[in-house]
Amino acid sequence: MTATTLFIFAVLLATLYEIVFCWRGASWPKSLIKTGSVAVLALAAPGLAAPMLIVAGLALGALGDFFLSRPGEKAFLAGMGAFAAGHLAYAAEFWIPGTLPPLFPALALLALGISTEFWLAPQTGALRWSVRAYVGVITLMALAALTLGPDRQVALWGAVLFVLSDLLLSLDLFVVKSPGLNRLLSHALWAAYWSGQALILLGMAANAPF
Repeated sequence: MTATTLFIFAVLLATLYEIVFCWRGASWPKSLIKTGSVAVLALAAPGLAAPMLIVAGLALGALGDFFLSRPGEKAFLAGMGAFAAGHLAYAAEFWIPGTLPPLFPALALLALGISTEFWLAPQTGALRWSVRAYVGVITLMALAALTLGPDRQVALWGAVLFVLSDLLLSLDLFVVKSPGLNRLLSHALWAAYWSGQALILLGMAANAPF
């Protein structure tokens, strides 16, 4: 399969997950489709001449998707750990040495991170410190993305969508208790998350197909 064919296959898997699985409970078909939609992006990435840290970030994201699709607190923590490692890989690739992120977007990101102490942390119980650490890591990734140059703005928007998806996931898991609203959040966060991963790949690949 060519890298472009793999990318299109990943789009199809992500669309299937959005339509059929994203709002349903845990199942092995759900885990397979969710994991595959990002794992196939990771497989396509070398053929698109993406940096190896981007390949690693996508692979870790697929691993995180698998764990988060399984029930139980241990699986949730393993998923957070995989995603945190993936964010660190992205941050290392994004960061332009000697470059500071623009002041006002950076302040907005920091304000969003700090705000989680008031609306998110009190809802997380025994997971509070794990969630705090994850918030710090994704904030670091987004700050690093802000240093990207004008030729990498697609990747920046991917990072923004990734932050949005984690914000929506936090609301879905810990704050919102309405089944109808939780279902809407599931659709919105998956669209933001997968699109974010895809845009990061396309924005950082030297041979992007689009």
